[in-house]
Amino acid sequence: MIFVDRDDPRDPQATALLRQSHALMQSLYSADDCHFLPIDALCAPDVAFLTARRGDIKVGCGALARRDGYGEVKSMFVDPAARGQGIADAILRALEDEARGLGLPCLRLETGHVSRPAHRLYQRHGFAFCGPFGTYSAAPVSLFMEKTLCA
Repeated sequence: MIFVDRDDPRDPQATALLRQSHALMQSLYSADDCHFLPIDALCAPDVAFLTARRGDIKVGCGALARRDGYGEVKSMFVDPAARGQGIADAILRALEDEARGLGLPCLRLETGHVSRPAHRLYQRHGFAFCGPFGTYSAAPVSLFMEKTLCA
């Protein structure tokens, strides 16, 4: 069974997941094109950081950053050994629940152009491609998506 709960990004297992995620992004994209939040930024009061676990083992993470008029999905990552088991779906549903609980009207995210499994995940959950938002600029390696939330 998968459990998704709020967590501390500085927890050793959570930090290990984030470091794996950051290493993956840095292997795929230039430093200027990596838009992940540093671990300290994930501890900010306007960020809800969640981990998914099986028993005592944390196998995935995701974050919701509250922005002006929307929530931004950040730090979605599942340990490669645990992929294909519904963990990313569970994290994304929990992030949507967090956003609804905060009364946010929509979710937005930036993802890399080669992250096709992520694109499929987000589309399965009702996200559609859109233009840049917030402080992002259009870039050949970035894709932007959003989802309107029902109350």
